[in-house]
Formats: sequence, structure tokens, C-alpha cells
Amino acid sequence: MAIAVVVILLVVGSVVFHLASPWWFTPLASNWGTIDATVDITFWVTGIVFVLANLFMAWCIIKYRSKKGQKANYEPENKKLEIWLTAITTVGVAAMLAPGLIVWGQFVNVPENAMVVEAVGQQWNWNYRYPGKDGELGEVDPKLIAPENPFGISPDDPNGQDDVLVFSQEMRLPLGEPVKLLMRSKDVLHNFAVPQFRVKMDIVPGMVTYQWFQTTRTGRYEILCEELCGVGHHVMRGVVIVDTPDEYQTWLNSQSTFADTVAARNVDLDAGKMAYAPCAACHGASGEGNKLLNAPKLAGLDDRYMKRQMDNYRSGVRGGDTADILGMQMRAMVSTLPTARDVNNVIGYINTLPITSSAATISGDIERGKEIYQTCKACHGPNGEGIWVMGAPRQAKMDDWYILAQLKNFKSGLRGSHEDDWYGGQMVQMAQMLSNDQEMNDLIAYINTL
Repeated sequence: MAIAVVVILLVVGSVVFHLASPWWFTPLASNWGTIDATVDITFWVTGIVFVLANLFMAWCIIKYRSKKGQKANYEPENKKLEIWLTAITTVGVAAMLAPGLIVWGQFVNVPENAMVVEAVGQQWNWNYRYPGKDGELGEVDPKLIAPENPFGISPDDPNGQDDVLVFSQEMRLPLGEPVKLLMRSKDVLHNFAVPQFRVKMDIVPGMVTYQWFQTTRTGRYEILCEELCGVGHHVMRGVVIVDTPDEYQTWLNSQSTFADTVAARNVDLDAGKMAYAPCAACHGASGEGNKLLNAPKLAGLDDRYMKRQMDNYRSGVRGGDTADILGMQMRAMVSTLPTARDVNNVIGYINTLPITSSAATISGDIERGKEIYQTCKACHGPNGEGIWVMGAPRQAKMDDWYILAQLKNFKSGLRGSHEDDWYGGQMVQMAQMLSNDQEMNDLIAYINTL
């Protein structure tokens, strides 16, 4: 009898918890309301079966419980019962599968007038590519992927010259227009999902997968990778911003094309040297850094990383917090480089400066630091060389005092707390694994050996 009561309470508790649960669907923001209906049907079918099967089991326990003088009747076959159970099961399974197959048929058939956007996944961020004025995406080849060509666009394909490249976790879309999203991966298996759009699809290395949807509300919606893709899987997030058509077009016109990125490689080193003169006052003539002025070493940093930090200072992603006094100083200095051309020239000049080892100022348990670094090397490389495709800067031969200061800034939220600082946000979470200053010192002591 006690078991029967427990089963009945389990059923009642499950139904009440489901009805009172705070975990319901996010507000729908696309055309895929039929997916919600399909999930609802599945809930109803499985819920009814769960309730009936468990209550029937409880009834059997009560009715046929052990009684003095009562003997069980052995009946190995009951054709009538088997027919009923088979028929009911068939109807239930069909009720769950048929709507899903219908919706899937709609999901794989993309409207002819859908605009095309490409999402490229990599550990642990997203980049996007839009067709240019010709309306066509250029050809790509994974063999062409390099720091100067992250998408692997064929330089010989004229359709690719005006492709709009977005090196950001933000994907923008116009309201009300059907979108065919092409997806590919540079490294491992990923999954592109937007809960509010009710869409998700695996991204398989070596293949181009797709999904389509039509936005129905303006707003900001989170992109998730819902496939375990490595140690940083939990920080692989992005955002879809749905704008009005006019706002979207204004934004698209402000983005760089593939031709622009090719032209940016042609830097003027003489102009870059002149523009670097104010920087040298703090960072040193050879980019060696100056601890007394809290100016880190620049020689050896990846050019894409430096450009991203300058853009962050310019936009207020870094240095916008009044508590970040040093960041605010850098915001003022970045204003001396008013154009993208000036930034490229300075970075080009910094890349010519010699990379020398910085003097170690922090000591700690190197062996313990080596253990901690096993997580860090997934992004920063086994030798602290930095991995450009992950947006992770060099650590080896850099200023240890500056690394320590930034770890503390990430841990406290002084850096990386801005909603548009995607890479910084990842570091905020990773820095939490360092429970105290001693572990930071141990980690940096090991980095000093690289």
C-alpha cells in the first residue's frame, strides 16, 4: 500500500510541478510557432501516458495486493489486451511523429526569396558573412584560412570581393525577412541555436548545414552553442540583433568587406612609426612596456588582438567604467588614431618591433602553475604563443605584472563585464577558476618559463 501511495504522489507532484514550473518557453520571436505546437503535442501525449500508466500501476498494487487466501491467476496471453495496447501505442506514436515530420518538411524547404547569411563557428566564438551588393557569397576554401583571411575566401572569385565580414559575436538581421543561415565550422562539431527563434542545427566540420527562419519582433536574442565543443563550450555565446530594415541597412553599409580587409594589409610603416610616437612615451620605443607607467608590453601581440582592444577603447567597451582609471587613460590616447587606416599603420609598425623576454617579477609554485595552465592552453596555446583564431593573445615573454593585473580585473568584473565584450566575458568566467592570489602567482610563474 505504501508503494502505491508513493506512486500516486509522484504523479500528482509531477503534474503540479509542470503546471507551476517557471521553466516555460521563451517568448517566440520567429515564424516557428508550429515547433511550439509540436512540442506541446509531445508533452500532452507523453504526459497522459505517464499519468495513466502510473495510476494503473498504483491501482493494480492496491487491488491485487497480497491477501490471505487469495491466489494469483497466471495468464501468459491475452490477444484482446495486446490488440488494444498495440492500437493505443500506435496512435500515440503517430500523434507525436506526424506533426514533427510535417514541421521538418517546412524547415528544410527554404523560401526562394530568403536572404543568405553565413555563420562560422570556431572554438569558442562566432563570425558572420553577408553577401555584398551583388547578392552572392564568394567561394571559400578551408585551405585558405589564415590570420589575414579568417573566412578562407577565394581571392580569385569576384563574387567574394564585396562580401561583408563581421568579426564579432553579434549577428544583425532585418525584421520580417526570411533568412537562410548557412553554417560551417573551422574546427570541431558545434551547434547554432536561438531559443526565441526555436531553431537549432549541428555544424559539422567539412560540411555546410543550414536552417531558415523569419524574425517577427525586433530585439536582442542570445545565440548558444548546444553541442559540447571543448573546455570553453559554456562561453561560446553570441547575440542576434533584429533591427528595422532601415536600421539594418545602415549597419550593413558601415561594415568592412573582404576587399577592405585585403587593402588594410598594405600599411604605411613610416606613417605608423610617426603615429606610434605618443604611444612610445608609455609603452617604450621598442614596445617593451613600462611597469612604472602601468603600460604593458606591445611587441609580440597579435595584430587582430591589438585592433580589437583599440576598438573596445574607442567604443567604451573598455575604459568606460569610471573605476577603470587606466582604461580611461587609454580611451583618450586611442583618439589620437582617428581612422582605421591610422590604427592599421600603427599596428603594422608595432609588428616590426623585436620580441624579447620581459623580466620576471612574480614567483610561485611552477609545478602547480603548470597544472592550472592546462585549461589556459586550450586558447593561449601550449607554449603561451596565443592562438589568433580564438582571439587569445600571447602570454609567453609578456609582462607578468600586467597579466596578474588583468586576471584580477577579470575576476572582479572591472574588465569583461560590458555586454559587448564577448572575449572579456569569456575570461571573466575562466578567471573564476583561480580561487586566490597564490594560484594566480603560481600560474604566472609557470607562464614565465614558456
